[in-house]
Amino acid sequence: MQKFTQLTAIAAPMDLMNVDTDMIIPKQFLKTIKRTGLGVHAFDELRYNDDGSEKPDFVLNKAPYNKAEILLTRENFGCGSSREHAPWALLDFGIRCVIAPSFADIFFNNCFKNGILPVVLADEKISELMDAANATPETKMTVDLENQTIVAGNKSYDFDVDAFRKHCLLNGLDDIGLTLEKNSDITAFEQKYKSSHEWV
Repeated sequence: MQKFTQLTAIAAPMDLMNVDTDMIIPKQFLKTIKRTGLGVHAFDELRYNDDGSEKPDFVLNKAPYNKAEILLTRENFGCGSSREHAPWALLDFGIRCVIAPSFADIFFNNCFKNGILPVVLADEKISELMDAANATPETKMTVDLENQTIVAGNKSYDFDVDAFRKHCLLNGLDDIGLTLEKNSDITAFEQKYKSSHEWV
């Protein structure tokens, strides 16, 4: 998993609440178990017309937001079914950080396991960040996980994050990575177990 330490990037203001996982990645694209190739289908119904052409009014179709790595949105982001394809699609699109007033629990957990930082901020602070992103689209914001701050222009916003999840993101550790950290202990246990249970 890619580490997340500090990200300076364009932020896209997607002023929608209750964005569910089917909106993030529709069910017809869930046939793959690969984590790549889903970005083109992220927010498919919002991004494309029936003929496959892009909807010009959707924020992620507009430059420079189409290159955004930070997504600003509203409450209850990631609700609906528990599909892990949702963070896969966001990550493949290029999104490394989602900032919202609240998240659905399973989606929130899946973000951390896939190298995406979900940040919870009060709705009025989200509005300030959206105003800044709309006023100067080319201006980049900085999300600093180590110091737990978001800097936009001359304003700084603090955010909370669970210490264990922070450690995992800073070090690029998913569930497999965490297990491999204990590889020497696992090997030592297996050797001791075999020597005391030769009959196994």
